[in-house]
Amino acid sequence: MSAATAINPDSVSGPIGRPPLVPLATLIGRELREETSDTPIVKYEYYNYAKRGEDLVLIKPDCLRVPNDPSTSFSVFGVFDGHNGVSAAVYSKEHLLDHVMSAVPEGISREEWLQTLPRALVAGFVKCDIDFQRRGEVSGTTATLVVIDGLTVTVASVGDSRCILVTPGGELSLLTVDHRLDDNEDEVNRVRASGGEVGRLNICGGQEVGPLRCWPGGLCLSRSIGDMDVGEFIVPVPHVKQVKLPSTGGRLIIASDGIWDAMKSDVAVKSCRGLFTKEAARTIVKNALRTSGLKDDTTCLVVDVITTVRNVTAGAELSLPSPKKAQKLKALFFGKRSHSMGDEGKAGRASRSVGSVEELFEEGSAMLEERLPSRASSDPFRCAICQVQQSPTEDLLMDSDTEKSQNQLDGPFLCTDCRKKKDAMEGKNRPPKPPKNR
Repeated sequence: MSAATAINPDSVSGPIGRPPLVPLATLIGRELREETSDTPIVKYEYYNYAKRGEDLVLIKPDCLRVPNDPSTSFSVFGVFDGHNGVSAAVYSKEHLLDHVMSAVPEGISREEWLQTLPRALVAGFVKCDIDFQRRGEVSGTTATLVVIDGLTVTVASVGDSRCILVTPGGELSLLTVDHRLDDNEDEVNRVRASGGEVGRLNICGGQEVGPLRCWPGGLCLSRSIGDMDVGEFIVPVPHVKQVKLPSTGGRLIIASDGIWDAMKSDVAVKSCRGLFTKEAARTIVKNALRTSGLKDDTTCLVVDVITTVRNVTAGAELSLPSPKKAQKLKALFFGKRSHSMGDEGKAGRASRSVGSVEELFEEGSAMLEERLPSRASSDPFRCAICQVQQSPTEDLLMDSDTEKSQNQLDGPFLCTDCRKKKDAMEGKNRPPKPPKNR
């Protein structure tokens, strides 16, 4: 249904005309044509312009938790911005969702699924990183994965691709956290505590230039999938945020840093107000290129969650919603106002009234003990990351130390390989630094 569209470079250099706004009645009719379900409708399109060809998009609108059971449907969208090659982005696009779903227990209810999903996303991201690094390739990628189930939206991300949400009332929420060292002091401290060095490039005379980077490797990000040549302190543990949309739906804008380096979130929202998903994604990309030029791959995915209900009869014209509902839907696409970047945190904590976003979950710690289910609350001998079942005998052999065994009982159970990965990420396996000469 969606396809990437290359921009004509000649059209980028000249003035870019804003497509005409669409009348409300026409907009509603086109978005909902041929739809008869009362459940939210998901419309989506993406647009990109490639310089290196390392941006990839994942679109899976018709997933099922239980095979052949439409009541368990959900949609998944993702943006992967690769670096040092496209291999990590390709692998993540093809396997990340499978790793996430393998961490979801079978036979659970929808409520349990939504409660389990944040932890499953953490396990899936880490497992994807472990498996990709076993291939011995040095590529890396950001990953922003969005799961939509009804009005519940769950977003997991590493790196600096971003997902923003705008509601019919003009409420703007940032659903991701940028893992750029220049923008995140907590991540700088974590990397240093785990054994990495953080600094800028030094040129002749000791002058420092450019953004903060991790050394060795020189990566500007503190979290990613892959990047085995940089160091285990670059972790794949995602920031996860789960929200419930208002009953009037909302619009998600998921994009790589080629967009966000050129415009702020509120500018992106305003630039696509009144436009269908295809034209909205196209307009955001073209405006970003007009502002900054083609410095990087530039990708934007726009997803509308539409909740307007209509009555359909054969040959009948589209019946418009009530004036009150029409006003709310109009606000979604034309908007009354939007929050500035400084207000995004406040927007996410807005009151739980109709028309506002309800925060259900948010966690960004890089410590796996805080992100995965404890051994006591899950299968005590199934690895919380790779889901490998281990016998109690093997566990006792691995944990001959009594104190270590007790710690393992208190936290998530991890197999040998996943435990080594966890320890490496936390800097526990690094060799001691040689003493300085006096």
